[in-house]
Amino acid sequence: MNFYLGIDFGTTGARATAIDAAGTLHAEAQYPFDGTSDLQNHLPDLWQTALFTLISQIPQEICRDLRAIAINGTSSTVLLCDAGGKVIAEPLLYNDGRGVAVMQELKAIAPANHPVISATSSLAKLLWFKQNANLPLQKHYFLHQADWLAFLLHGRLGISDYHNALKLGYDPERLCYPNWLLDIKSLPHLPEIVKPGMPVGEITAEIAERFGLPADCQVCAGTTDSIAAFLASGVQSPGEAVTSLGSTLVIKLLSQTRIDDARYGIYSHRLEDLWLVGGASNTGGAVLRQFFTDTELESLSRQIDPQQESPLDYYPLTKAGDRFPINDPNLPPRLEPRPDNPVEFLQGLLESIARIEAQAYQLLQELGATKLTRVYTAGGGAKNPVWSAIRERLLKVPVGVPAHTEAAYGTALLAMRGLTQ
Repeated sequence: MNFYLGIDFGTTGARATAIDAAGTLHAEAQYPFDGTSDLQNHLPDLWQTALFTLISQIPQEICRDLRAIAINGTSSTVLLCDAGGKVIAEPLLYNDGRGVAVMQELKAIAPANHPVISATSSLAKLLWFKQNANLPLQKHYFLHQADWLAFLLHGRLGISDYHNALKLGYDPERLCYPNWLLDIKSLPHLPEIVKPGMPVGEITAEIAERFGLPADCQVCAGTTDSIAAFLASGVQSPGEAVTSLGSTLVIKLLSQTRIDDARYGIYSHRLEDLWLVGGASNTGGAVLRQFFTDTELESLSRQIDPQQESPLDYYPLTKAGDRFPINDPNLPPRLEPRPDNPVEFLQGLLESIARIEAQAYQLLQELGATKLTRVYTAGGGAKNPVWSAIRERLLKVPVGVPAHTEAAYGTALLAMRGLTQ
């Protein structure tokens, strides 16, 4: 039997999932990140340890029949490497906002409303490196987290995929870097871009021997963590969408039409001949945890009538600023008035987050995306049936939970399809 391994690098840890050609799950492993460590200065070492530990935890009977591996990483987590693949500057994480210092330069370079026009985009971080790294960048390589981790397995430096490269400025429709990007002077080597899931190369002899893998096991081009979670859901029809209700709210709608509009924090990823349209809001579970424990959320939710509309109108945020559907870095949280009854307060929060979700999907459709027909839910919020019922009332389409939600599972599917298609 042939097996395929997907590895997910998220914000709190890394996970691995091995599946067969039918998509049946055969093994899982996880590696939590220690939040007390001085992570920023040792991230490459941490990531490498996590990668190798996860592979070592996969049973040997699976490893010896492993045909392909793919890796996802957090979107716009980037680093600089020398020609040998050694990381030479502190990596910048997905949420690192120091790119705000180059926003004027970025707006002067990129077309209006382009997805790169964000303080946390890959290109913003590249321009920040250009100003602050004090290195001859032309001799070095600019990579995303997933690119570098895959390099550790196949040894080919400077390969990325068009999901990770979207916020670097790569054009997934024309399948090339635009001239306005290539005209920037004194850039490091930009990665060669291939289709997500495409086989890049066989694992190195050292990796094969170390983990008991077949010498012809392929390492495939990866993707981002949120797209991997979408792939795991199994959604394939335009109009279907996945809402990830974790610490933040992320929505992705499968559309026949591409939409990119930085005014609203909207961007589109290519998915075969369709487009994955959406954005991410700073509202979500992190706000709920400011006020309630998991136990309280569960017990209080059971006391809510999801068909009874709440009179409370909040914009739940942990701090000022949102990205989508309102793209305003100064947008203030709105959490008043707060009723004495915690059930009423929780319902107001749940319903307000659901209204933001509905507003987001409505905006996508107003801008030309395929009409919403069904929403699948991933993340911790998927476990709250009352919240799902509230959301179904406001979204006016069926809301359900897919069979698989783990990004590692979606990445394993990517590896399997990349090798078998």
